[in-house]
Amino acid sequence: MCVSPVTIMANVIKMKSVEFMPFWLSVANFLNGVCWTTYALIHLFDLYVLISNSIGAISGLVQLILYACYCSCKGDKNNDESAFGTKPEVAIQLSATSNARVAV
Repeated sequence: MCVSPVTIMANVIKMKSVEFMPFWLSVANFLNGVCWTTYALIHLFDLYVLISNSIGAISGLVQLILYACYCSCKGDKNNDESAFGTKPEVAIQLSATSNARVAV
């Protein structure tokens, strides 16, 4: 759960835009990791909780650093490719006076 935004982070670096990475989700991810890591250290020193949530805290910190680096780049709405590597769809309007027929 905590490292799933890695694909979005890769798109942020590729596109140089934080358009597809919400700021508040990154903050929540970081704070959640920090809270549970602190709990694991203080309360029981539970190794499983400590490892998984410290990875989440580091992931959230990396997301916030990326956001700080690329927040001034709002992204160009007229990119040739979207953030997921697909080209935008182009609508083609056919003439109403077309006499084209399809043989079946």
